[in-house]
Amino acid sequence: MIYNIFISTFYLFASLSFNGKTTNTPKKLTINKTVVSKVISSIDSKIQLTYNSLQTNQFDLPKQECFAEALKGFYELKEKGLIKKDILTLVDFSLSSNTKRLWIINLATNEIILQSLVAHGRNTGDEFANNFSNIPESFKSSLGFYATGEVYNGKHGISLKLDGLEKGLNDYARKRAVVIHGADYVSESFIRSNKRLGRSLGCPAVPQEFASEIISTIKGQSCLYIYHPSINNSKQPKLIS
Repeated sequence: MIYNIFISTFYLFASLSFNGKTTNTPKKLTINKTVVSKVISSIDSKIQLTYNSLQTNQFDLPKQECFAEALKGFYELKEKGLIKKDILTLVDFSLSSNTKRLWIINLATNEIILQSLVAHGRNTGDEFANNFSNIPESFKSSLGFYATGEVYNGKHGISLKLDGLEKGLNDYARKRAVVIHGADYVSESFIRSNKRLGRSLGCPAVPQEFASEIISTIKGQSCLYIYHPSINNSKQPKLIS
C-alpha cells in the first residue's frame, strides 16, 4: 500500500531538471529514491516512537506489527478526510477470542483508553479467526479499515454503523449490516461455560456492559482497523477515495 502521506513529498521531486533548469513539462518522470526512502524511514521512526511511548494505563500493548499497520492507514485516511477524530480502534484477530483483543487508543494523548473482548463471525472460526469474507450472508468477519458511522438503537440495543473503506475487502459492511453492538455472548462467563467466546453473524460484537461506552467514544468518523496476518497475503485492496 502506498500511503498518501508521502504524496506531497513525491511531488517535490516530480519536476525534472534539464541542463540545470527545472521544468514541469510532462516528460519522463524521475524520483529521488534516496530522499523518498528517508521520508518513509522517518514515518517508520515516528510510528516506532509512538508505539514505544504509548501510555498503557495498565492495559496490554497491542502487537507492534498490528499497531504499525493501523497507524499507517490512519495517517492516510486522515489525509483523505475519511476520518475526523484522533481515535484509533484496533482489533487483532490473530489472537484467541478468549483474550481482550480490541484496543481503543487516543492518538491525541497517546494513551490506551480501553481494552476489551470482541467477537468474530461464526463462520470465521471457533476460538481463533481464520476465514474472512466481504460476501453478504457469509456470516464471516471482514478485515481492513473502517470509518465509524451513526449510532442507532437496534435489536441489540445501542449500536454503531460502520463504513468499510477497502474495496473488495470490507466495502459491503453497510449492505451486510456489519455494526458494533453489545452481546451477552461476549463475556468471561460465556468463555468459562463454552471454552471460547461466542460468535456473531459477522459483526465485531463487544461486551454488553461496555457497548455504550465504546460506541460513545469511537462514534463520528473515527478509524477502526481489523487485523489478521492473512491480510498481507490477499490481493492488495484499494482504499476508497
